[in-house]
Amino acid sequence: MRISELSRRSGVSVTTIKYYLREGLLPPGRQTAATQAEYDDQHLHRLRLIRALTGVRGLSVGATREVLDALTEHADDTHLLLGVALGSVQVGGKPAEGAAESAESAEVAALVQELEWCVHDAAPARAVLAETLGSLRALGLPLDLHTLLPYARLAERTAVLDLDQLDGLDDPLEAAERALLLTVLLEPALMALRRMAQENESARRHLP
Repeated sequence: MRISELSRRSGVSVTTIKYYLREGLLPPGRQTAATQAEYDDQHLHRLRLIRALTGVRGLSVGATREVLDALTEHADDTHLLLGVALGSVQVGGKPAEGAAESAESAEVAALVQELEWCVHDAAPARAVLAETLGSLRALGLPLDLHTLLPYARLAERTAVLDLDQLDGLDDPLEAAERALLLTVLLEPALMALRRMAQENESARRHLP
């Protein structure tokens, strides 16, 4: 397809596509003339993934390039590929510098062990959960492992539903794009469902 067709099918302007080509985010097409090139479905999938990474995850061009390079490097490792795309695995797999061990992070580790989950030690979600536990306790709402376990089991079931949506996708970039969109864009809908369920449960308990 020509660049104009690639633009039409992806919803990305020709100017932006040319910018991605210059920045090395999108590989060049097959040259057919001095000023013309042909693009295929791989370019379309990669372009959509670029837009998801920059628009949905809010990554900079530089960070997007790093993620795309990592996705290319690990294209045969679906588990790692999805982790990189979703941000559950940092590029390079290294924890943030200066990250300090705390009582909460130790509790998160114990929770992961109790659940028998396979979660990378450098997964950013570990630090987010530990920080949230610390904030809740500082505000007088202490949560322990036993309180979190039922919530974790709900998250486990949600993850099964999430990954079920990727069944049948053979293209790794397409799978990464879909996983990213399902996870990040679906989160507000899941939060809305939780709020609605809370309202319903409150009505069930408290309304005559």
